[in-house]
Amino acid sequence: MIRGHAYAVLLIACAVVLTAGCVANDGGEAKVKPGDAVKVDYTGTLENGTVFDSSAGREPLRFVVGSNAVIPGFDAGVVGMQVGETKTIHVPVDQAYGPHREELVFVADPAGIPGGENLTVGDTVGITLSSGQMLPGRVTGVSPGAVIIDANHHLAGVDLTFIVTLVEIG
Repeated sequence: MIRGHAYAVLLIACAVVLTAGCVANDGGEAKVKPGDAVKVDYTGTLENGTVFDSSAGREPLRFVVGSNAVIPGFDAGVVGMQVGETKTIHVPVDQAYGPHREELVFVADPAGIPGGENLTVGDTVGITLSSGQMLPGRVTGVSPGAVIIDANHHLAGVDLTFIVTLVEIG
């Protein structure tokens, strides 16, 4: 039978062990770190609130953090998240698709493009650079003698916002 002082010492020792265990494992929740494979649900919006992409109705997005599979600001934004956590991530242009580059806007003769006479604004065409690299481009203007093609990503030059929920780590 434990009495008096010995009982108090035992209670304090138990409290120290329990508290130390709770502090040491930080609640037991894993946090995302570079190299982790993660699954996230997300909704991406523009500054005016327009949704440009979402995983709603689809499987969560799966990627390895730090693998360059997603834009840098999105990648960095999930670091430190815990499963079940929802976070708003603001991604500036330089951490998204970069600035809009005028050197990626081309004026072409429609006669030099297969089907060029039928092109309309919004169509996608391939552009072959002098290096031989092929880029997809969007037709942004059409006139009888010229087609304007923009090979920038359609979100270049735009700050983005994502609401992200971490579904899984691993």
